[in-house]
Amino acid sequence: MTRIQRRLHAVMLLMVLVILLAACGKKPEGMVKVTRSSLYTLVSMTVVTNDEAKAQQAIENAYKELERLEQLLNFYADDSELSEINRNAGVKPVKVSPEAFEVIEKAAFTSEMTEGAFDVTIGPLVKLWDFKKGVIPEKAAIAESLKRVGYKNIVLDKPAGTVYLKNSGSQMDLGGILKGYAADKATHILKKNGFLSGIVTVGGEVRTFGTKPDGTPWIVGIQNPRQKDQSDEVVATIAVSDKALSTSGDYIRFFEKDGSRYHHLLNPRTGYPADQCGSVTIVAEDGVTADGFAKIFVLGPEKGLQIAKKAGFDALFIDCNGKILMSEGLQGKIRLQKH
Repeated sequence: MTRIQRRLHAVMLLMVLVILLAACGKKPEGMVKVTRSSLYTLVSMTVVTNDEAKAQQAIENAYKELERLEQLLNFYADDSELSEINRNAGVKPVKVSPEAFEVIEKAAFTSEMTEGAFDVTIGPLVKLWDFKKGVIPEKAAIAESLKRVGYKNIVLDKPAGTVYLKNSGSQMDLGGILKGYAADKATHILKKNGFLSGIVTVGGEVRTFGTKPDGTPWIVGIQNPRQKDQSDEVVATIAVSDKALSTSGDYIRFFEKDGSRYHHLLNPRTGYPADQCGSVTIVAEDGVTADGFAKIFVLGPEKGLQIAKKAGFDALFIDCNGKILMSEGLQGKIRLQKH
């Protein structure tokens, strides 16, 4: 299986788990689901309803909002607002849209709360690593890029609506928080259109609202980061309603060289992939929180669980040996699978 196939498989597995587990039992109402590509990943939106025409229109509106966010905040597009900020690093503040300011403000807050485990200015390192070609950057190049990484160089002026990077050469990459933010926006649109229950998945981010048609919580599966075959794809499930989940793991985008695994979850302090665990799943009130804080993967279970407790959300870690560690709030809510 190629790297791209692994990534698509992981995303599709998540969607299948969410929808199939949700669909167990007799449904007093129908569910309308639309899946398509957006934000450079697979997105699925499901609402509980018998009015398919109304649901299709609401879902279409939600997808249009995701397309707009992609245009505004694309790290690789020269004409995005994010690229305009990055081009003007060390030069001048840039006036941005309310949405861009909001998500960047959330990113800066998350960077601070995770003590830099999530650092939105990781852009120079992201561009340095090429996981498609599987090439390890030179140590000197990593060291040079690290000089331009540092979230404390972000200056936000809310009254003026501007964003400024003080350090010349700095680059923000919102890829570690944008999907969760987008899931929140899509959910808001679906609810605004009158739908009380459903699920939005954006890549590995899950945003639930309301309940299944039978009134019970949605069931979401947590993937095994060291899966051996189809019998052990899922290590646990959790029942949730009006919650967001995000999983970061070293098993989706990676290459192996000389017996070592190099994955896309980079430690902003070292410039290299973190090696403290296999995956972490965050359960929070909203997608932007779950997505951003999932980067405590970098810190490992002990420190990561401390931050989760301090910030007020729940986390489940699977360490490098497959051991599961979770915050107190998940005790009794997680159903471990027998293999």
